[in-house]
Amino acid sequence: MEYNGWTNYATWRINLEIIGDIEFEETVTAAQLIEIVEDCVFRNPDTCDTPYLVEDYARAFVSQVNFYEIAKSINEEIDL
Repeated sequence: MEYNGWTNYATWRINLEIIGDIEFEETVTAAQLIEIVEDCVFRNPDTCDTPYLVEDYARAFVSQVNFYEIAKSINEEIDL
């Protein structure tokens, strides 16, 4: 689902919080951007401006889960 003109929420948020402030002087590849994001999020979180970045991302994605749907599925199996 499109979000703020980007492909989806995750794309928008990664660009906003990690990539958006970097001043690139040469063209980049998607692989290079992945490396930058992975370094920031997983390997060296101190390089990011946003404290608790991993937790923020985890919460953002968990918030997209339809727990009502999962509960309904579990409950339907119990009622069998």
